[in-house]
Amino acid sequence: MRHDPPSGPVAARVEALNARYRNHAATAVLRHALSDPAVGRIALVSSFGAESVVLLHMISVLDRATPVVFIDTQMLFAETLVYQAEVAAQLGLSDVRTIRARPAALAAHDPDRLLHKSDSDACCALRKAEPLDRALAPFDAWITGRKRFQGQTRARLDFFENEADQRIKVNPLAHWRPADVRDYMVNNRLPRHPLVARGYPSIGCAPCTSRVKDGEDPRAGRWRGQDKEECGIHFVNGKLVRGPVADDTPQDQEEPAMNVIVTDTGFAADDRGGAFQSPDLPDATALDLAPDADVSALQGRLEGVDIIRIAFPAFSDGRGFTMARRLRMMGFAGRMRAAGHVIADQYAMARRAGFDEVEITPELARRQPWEQWQARADWRAHDYQGRLRGLA
Repeated sequence: MRHDPPSGPVAARVEALNARYRNHAATAVLRHALSDPAVGRIALVSSFGAESVVLLHMISVLDRATPVVFIDTQMLFAETLVYQAEVAAQLGLSDVRTIRARPAALAAHDPDRLLHKSDSDACCALRKAEPLDRALAPFDAWITGRKRFQGQTRARLDFFENEADQRIKVNPLAHWRPADVRDYMVNNRLPRHPLVARGYPSIGCAPCTSRVKDGEDPRAGRWRGQDKEECGIHFVNGKLVRGPVADDTPQDQEEPAMNVIVTDTGFAADDRGGAFQSPDLPDATALDLAPDADVSALQGRLEGVDIIRIAFPAFSDGRGFTMARRLRMMGFAGRMRAAGHVIADQYAMARRAGFDEVEITPELARRQPWEQWQARADWRAHDYQGRLRGLA
């Protein structure tokens, strides 16, 4: 396996790779992904779930020394852990890397292991997204088992995806149907996850996975009853659904005030301080809005408002972007600030949504210095979808 990083922007390489391998079969796409210089250093990320053995088997045939990243959320079914060990041994995979959340982060944010009940997105960020971010740091690309048939959010998957202009995501099985998966497993005599026979066609963490009834979507058992389809480690139709958790601040330590402002020209001091007011006050000139606020109630009241701050309670919560667009469509011409859990990779999205600036904690500013935000300062240059449509 080569170790030289690829050259050129991720978006351009993704476009070229999809054009080059558009008509290739899954195995050929995977083989080329392991060797094409445009892809770079690559790893397979596997949940060792219901269908994971297909890609694991392909990797074992092509190059069993390929790094395989397994996220142990410490909330998995016991059957998954046993299956993971058995499959890795049977296929002779020589570089399986089991990753977990940092103990300090778990102690600070989920000491009672109940976070999934109050905020499943935060739990996914803590136990999946942040550990995966750390594990993928040395790589230019990663392989997933996602397929178009797995739901609306995956209906337009390509073989190669641009992930936040940081790395490439490879989906060799994007065009496979359920019958293709079954046939491959039968023809290659691959072991099935034991929970599949018990009504679990899609398997995640035990507290958030339930049995699927006949006729239901295969992923209906994931986060049942919640408005949630992804675990938080993917971009879906250009929307960020993966982001690191908050810092490892001990619970008894007060979170620092949000007073670092990010603009196109760098970090600045907060010129508003605590001057923001509730949207219920009739003459307020600086409004604080929660992500679920009813912006229609502000219709006709925006003329005297000079700045609106919208809260982002979690990195994976994109409601603030939609709210900003609605406010701009309503005619609001003042300043808009995205405040809270926003990272550098989201800056271009925030600017295109109508935000003028971002407010973050000093801690986040230390972990993501201005150089990282500067890479997104020319946010129009990162409107890849617009460029593809000829709009930018």
